[in-house]
Amino acid sequence: MSPWPPTGRVYTQWLNTRGGIEADLTVTRLADDSYMVVTAAATAGRDLHWLRGNVTPDARLLIDDVTNSQAVLGVMGPNSRALLQPLSDSDLGNEAFPFGTSREITIGNVRLRATRISYMGELGWELYVPSEFATGLFDTLLANGEPHELKLGGMHAMDSLRIEKAYRHWGHDITDEDTPLEAGLGFAVAFDKNSDFIGRDALLKQKAEKKRVKRLLQFALEDPEPLLYHNEPIYRDGVLVGHTSSAAYGHHLGRAIAMGYVRHDGGVDSDYVAAGKWEIDAGLKRFTAKASLRPLYDPTSARMKV
Repeated sequence: MSPWPPTGRVYTQWLNTRGGIEADLTVTRLADDSYMVVTAAATAGRDLHWLRGNVTPDARLLIDDVTNSQAVLGVMGPNSRALLQPLSDSDLGNEAFPFGTSREITIGNVRLRATRISYMGELGWELYVPSEFATGLFDTLLANGEPHELKLGGMHAMDSLRIEKAYRHWGHDITDEDTPLEAGLGFAVAFDKNSDFIGRDALLKQKAEKKRVKRLLQFALEDPEPLLYHNEPIYRDGVLVGHTSSAAYGHHLGRAIAMGYVRHDGGVDSDYVAAGKWEIDAGLKRFTAKASLRPLYDPTSARMKV
């Protein structure tokens, strides 16, 4: 059993004064006075600049960019625990290592930080390891993976999985012009805490409004043949109401899946979504689609928390 206790990890956004999303990331508490911020590789420089630019002059804070010294391997899928558990002396069971926690463990002969999180909607861990040990760790996982049907997955596979789960991608589904409330990420905003944050006033004002005139929805085409890529027009009852922000073929759902913002002055809520006939234009032809405010795949996220 590992002597290192688990620590907390939160998914959150950094905002501008309008409430727009400037960064989408996770923060892991390593100690009472030490935190690890993890963001996308494509936005690391941008997010680091935002962080340094928003540190108050009186803050007692040291920011250290450890990007080049750390590698991360994602082990995701229903068999991920079965693969990792025999390789570690730590208990990776759900009670000892619940979803959303992070701890130091050993896999093979490599000491690393394991964080139970997933961008793919399945049970899994992100393994943060010093760069010089990453190749050895990869080889260990690969050598033990065949009985558990381990496969290497690329970015397009990850993109397909996250779109099925309706996980947002910064730069497509969320930007500095979209707020967490519009993007369906209100659960990540701690309105109940007695602390201020950039964009709080704008979000409180938006939250108080009775109608949400802009919302991010998920769509699934009824016809399994057409493909969607992003920026396709979205129609409700024959009226153009938005465009897709990202899309891919969903292999579990067996059809093209997309996300996109819809605007309606009367408000976009569950009744508005259910009452409309939805279509998406692909190649100058409209295809009937199902629209949803909730993820079409595992809407309660039960699969990640077993």
